[in-house]
Amino acid sequence: MEFDLIARIRARAPTRHDVVLGIGDDAALLQVPEGRQLVVAMDTLNSGVHFPEGTAPVDIGWKSLAVNLSDLAAMGARPAWCTLSLSLPEADAAWIDGFLDGFLALAKEFDVALVGGDTTRGPLSVCVTAHGLVEPARALRRDGARVGDDVWVTGTLGDAAAALALLQRGEAVADALRVRLDRPVPRVAAGQALAGIAHACIDVSDGLLADLGHVCAASGVGAAVQVDRLPASPALSDMGVDDALRRQWQASGGDDYELCFSAAAASRHRIAQAMSDLQVSVRRIGSIVVGDGVDVLQADGARWRPSRPGYRHFSD
Repeated sequence: MEFDLIARIRARAPTRHDVVLGIGDDAALLQVPEGRQLVVAMDTLNSGVHFPEGTAPVDIGWKSLAVNLSDLAAMGARPAWCTLSLSLPEADAAWIDGFLDGFLALAKEFDVALVGGDTTRGPLSVCVTAHGLVEPARALRRDGARVGDDVWVTGTLGDAAAALALLQRGEAVADALRVRLDRPVPRVAAGQALAGIAHACIDVSDGLLADLGHVCAASGVGAAVQVDRLPASPALSDMGVDDALRRQWQASGGDDYELCFSAAAASRHRIAQAMSDLQVSVRRIGSIVVGDGVDVLQADGARWRPSRPGYRHFSD
């Protein structure tokens, strides 16, 4: 049955001109273009941890690739290839077909070729490795933030965390919130546009404060964030929850897959124009300062403290 599943995947997998040898051999052969560096990212999604039990296969397929493309976006890379490793409780052809519907729809959108992987029996788990390309010295990294930089974030924050909280309480979830949890859209074009402008960048997967904290640690700086400037979607704003809970979801909830980046104040117009051209909203939420860690401030200057800075993989 394993080889039947592999054949089923192979029959639907797209290819590219730079795939010398794809699915079907011991390994893939890929042609990296001259003058480009290879960017590699990998994420594992486990049932009940990274997606709720009962999530539709089509949404699991989409999200498993999206979270990896989000990592490439944070590096300013152009996606090219990916591999897929699936652990399944049983060989379920209908589940595979649904999964591939989501996975390959996103792969097609970003011209990503599935070039190999593995299938095995076990608890439901998906591991994807994504490969991208970037010009030398243009990759966005976590260690380039400079004191005096603005801190920015694309899109809005907190929708996925709100959706998950409602699901866990057994409450109805608005479609606009649920789609942010199940089908995040990686900011690939925005990441490429920021290469050469932003000094440091990270995608927001474990929560804004936790991920911005990684940038600060890598760069040897601190950050000051204005909690009232965190962008909220209309769907989140219209929920009618109290400000403290909404702020918690926005600051620490995770699963947003937006880009948080730092850039010189002199680049404000370039950033606004670049994101406008892509029809991606963007907002300045703070600044890089001397020190370490992330301070979160309210409009009156008082410190705001979340109950936790973000998701912790071995504690939550």
